[in-house]
Amino acid sequence: MRPFAFLPVLLWVCALPLTGQVTPGDARFEEYLPLLKDQRVGIVCNHTAVIPNTDGSSAHLVDTLMRLGVNVTAAFGPEHGFRGDLPDGTHAPDGTDPSTGLPVHSLYGTHKKPTAAQLADLDVVLFDVQDVGVRCYTFLSTLVLVMEACAEQSLPLIVLDRPNPNGHLVGGPMLDTASVRSFVGFLPIPLSHGMTLGELAEMANGEGWLGGGYSASPNPAIQCDLTVISCTGWSRNARWSAPIAPSPNLPTPAAVQLYPHLVLLEATTTSVGRGTAAPFTKVGFPGFVRGPISFTPTPNAASRYPKHAGKPCQGFSVLRRLGSWQAQGTDNRLKLEVLNELHEAWMNTPAGDQNPFIDRPQFFDQLSGGSELRLALEAEEGLEALQNKWGMQRARFMEMRSVYLRYPTSP
Repeated sequence: MRPFAFLPVLLWVCALPLTGQVTPGDARFEEYLPLLKDQRVGIVCNHTAVIPNTDGSSAHLVDTLMRLGVNVTAAFGPEHGFRGDLPDGTHAPDGTDPSTGLPVHSLYGTHKKPTAAQLADLDVVLFDVQDVGVRCYTFLSTLVLVMEACAEQSLPLIVLDRPNPNGHLVGGPMLDTASVRSFVGFLPIPLSHGMTLGELAEMANGEGWLGGGYSASPNPAIQCDLTVISCTGWSRNARWSAPIAPSPNLPTPAAVQLYPHLVLLEATTTSVGRGTAAPFTKVGFPGFVRGPISFTPTPNAASRYPKHAGKPCQGFSVLRRLGSWQAQGTDNRLKLEVLNELHEAWMNTPAGDQNPFIDRPQFFDQLSGGSELRLALEAEEGLEALQNKWGMQRARFMEMRSVYLRYPTSP
């Protein structure tokens, strides 16, 4: 293996502006390249793991590390694949990366957790994926399962941390791990947690949340040999936007910001705009009474089977509401009342007399973290009592997470 080419990398790092510049963990080579020397490296990443060059171009982290002489021997792809080009929910097979020739092990196919055989010839694992700060976004579950696998095989894990574009937002129902632990709900945290993946990795270690996969109880004795490379230049309540869309159906910063408020609608009869040019910025369904906008979902590269495909939907723009929330300074609160509004609208359609608003109840419970919210909606109860309960749970969570926070909160 040829020696590391430190100089060009360090020149790029030193050339970064000193103010207003967010530097993700993967660009802080001086912090983690020494840990990779003479090691066989596996990398869990996707299309967001991109390193800018001094000439304005950019390169994937794997390509860059291999060019620098790092002995990358395997790659692992989360949901949407190693190169991030697969639609939501598409199970990917193992394969070979055509650009590098590396074996690519899918973590969203036959296995969601790396196997002992896949890790057998590695000395260290890197994790570099952009998250959006929502518990049911599957990259968090992938991280926890990778931590468990590394702990079981006595492999060190290095998390290259990134900002949370929804770091200002903490709230919603907590996950009841005793009843609904799943791949879309793994850790006992609020729906919107406001933490980075690096912070959550340390919290999962520190609170004894690893072990048993998502179908069994945690085993506090399982600990991952974890190193987190912090990002720099980011404050928790900054309205930061990821430079690369984190997944096909979150193509814009607005969609990323609206995702925490709308994700539970995925288990209802509501379309969140999948199959349109602007998913997660509008909501609706056929027959929406007095819906001010209309759209027709159709299959596309990001969504092969969108809800209400080919059917005209009426609804409203949540993007406009986001602007109002920002102007009022209330965009740091989870807007789950949108659920109530759409539930009432559904009950005023002809279909609402015979068909439930929550058409995938088990999935809704998995997303929301338990059955309480679903039962309240089905009984047409207000959410005030639940909001008060979530507020108390949030206060306890904020105290618990304070030990693991790495980044400041600006005034």
